[in-house]
Amino acid sequence: MERTIWAFVFCLVVGWCNALSASAEEGNTAKAAIEKAVQSYVAAFNAGDAKALAALWSPEGVYTSRLSGDQVVGREALEKDFAALFVRLKGAKLKVSTESIDFVSPNVAVEQGRATVLRPKDSPLLSDYRAVYVRRDGEWLIDRISEDEEVPARPSHYEHLKDLEWLVGNWIDQDGGAAIKTECQWTRNKNFLTRSFTVSIEDRIDVAGMQVIGWDAARKQIRSWVFDSEGGFVEGVWKKSGDRWTVTSIATLADGKTGSFTSISRPLDKDSFGWQKVSRIVDGEILPNIDEVVIVRQDAQQ
Repeated sequence: MERTIWAFVFCLVVGWCNALSASAEEGNTAKAAIEKAVQSYVAAFNAGDAKALAALWSPEGVYTSRLSGDQVVGREALEKDFAALFVRLKGAKLKVSTESIDFVSPNVAVEQGRATVLRPKDSPLLSDYRAVYVRRDGEWLIDRISEDEEVPARPSHYEHLKDLEWLVGNWIDQDGGAAIKTECQWTRNKNFLTRSFTVSIEDRIDVAGMQVIGWDAARKQIRSWVFDSEGGFVEGVWKKSGDRWTVTSIATLADGKTGSFTSISRPLDKDSFGWQKVSRIVDGEILPNIDEVVIVRQDAQQ
């Protein structure tokens, strides 16, 4: 009798596990099908194919306009609406980032994500959306889409600064007991590069400071600002010539004296760059140039 009961329990457990396995497999298959439908939607939009785009909707599909609140219902109306949209946004391209896909039932799923419409002569249009998919005859179709209010694109000056990306990382210039360590990183949205530095002699930090490098949109040039622990500050203008970057700088020392200099940097490889300082003048006095030194990536030394 006991043997029969255990056999019965075993069959129940195996059946339950098999059901879970089958359910998980079906869920993964359905999710992959929806992801493919999203890709097809993007491809049809970027091809400007209103008919193919409307075919990805259910016959009773409903799109609610984010701007007017009006609803477009049915494939025929959707196709006309898409065709008019492609005329208004000629050359526009769509990018979609899916954040989640949740199943309400075996035949209904909700996809949430962010859409970006890239326009040739205007700023991008960004929106968060919620799409309801229904399964009809084994095919996942869009039943309705709603969008949140347009999210403005965050401005970034990365395009103007990307040639300086080689500066990112931890660097060291060491000579005997003295060392200059620099750590460079992007700020959020890559609008600025920040470089923190310390000058140490043996185990004692002598000077520390921070440099900020950014794009001056008014002057159309790369500029930098340095502030050190002694109370001095430096303003510089960056220019690229071949593989060299020159920074023409004006300095104000902590005691009120002023000066100027030009620093020259040139990447040698991914783990090192050359740096020198020339045309040094402090309070009207010409100072000797600093010969080029090789600064190496700190990680490469370990």
